[in-house]
Amino acid sequence: MSRAEGAAPLIVTHQPSGKIVRASRAITSTNEEPQVPLLIINRYRVTTMIGSGSFGHIFEADDIHQHEQVAIKFESHSLQYPQLAYEARVLKLISGTGIPKIFWFGEVDNYNVLVMEKLGPSIEDLLCYCRRSFSLKTVLLLAEQMLKRLQHIHSRTFLHRDLKPDNFLMGIFAWSHRLYLIDFGLSKRYIDSKTRRHIVYREGKGLTGTPRYASINSHLGKEQSRRDDLEALGYVLVYLYEGR
Repeated sequence: MSRAEGAAPLIVTHQPSGKIVRASRAITSTNEEPQVPLLIINRYRVTTMIGSGSFGHIFEADDIHQHEQVAIKFESHSLQYPQLAYEARVLKLISGTGIPKIFWFGEVDNYNVLVMEKLGPSIEDLLCYCRRSFSLKTVLLLAEQMLKRLQHIHSRTFLHRDLKPDNFLMGIFAWSHRLYLIDFGLSKRYIDSKTRRHIVYREGKGLTGTPRYASINSHLGKEQSRRDDLEALGYVLVYLYEGR
């Protein structure tokens, strides 16, 4: 998914990352939305659920200090393989244009909570809105921004490993023309932080990512590298042009 090119709203919090905070109450709905805290660190008032997945749930919330909307990811402590703390660390390391800004991360009641800037629709959403038909010009314009996002995270020594239309979002308001890359729960360093050398080639690994867009080597169980992100991006662009 993509976001517009531009700065995100400046929101500063002095709450230490990782601090356990008790919430005053929780919200539920008649539509069987999960029960989550209503107020985060006395600043973010949770309103509406806008997404969910194996990771947990995403809610829209109001920043009552800055009078702006944010997005909040909730990840239950009961998950066998939690990813949100890792994703928060990665987002801080790769911050830049087209990468969602983090405003706060910590624990509230039985959840890991990540507060981040609110973004617009995904490229998958826009494709559906356009009756599953993008012009070649549109695909090429998207490709330019997608390549820039990939180049940026690779320059920070990270692979994404799950490129797909749902993970590119557009920005909102002044940045509605900017594409954002999201969901770094499966990302991985391709440069060893200790040796400063490229990670070792391995085989016999499980598939990481979304099968439809994963590289051939990933399907074959080989260690992914930058070329696999590029191959996956190629499949995404073909999908956007063909509409299927």
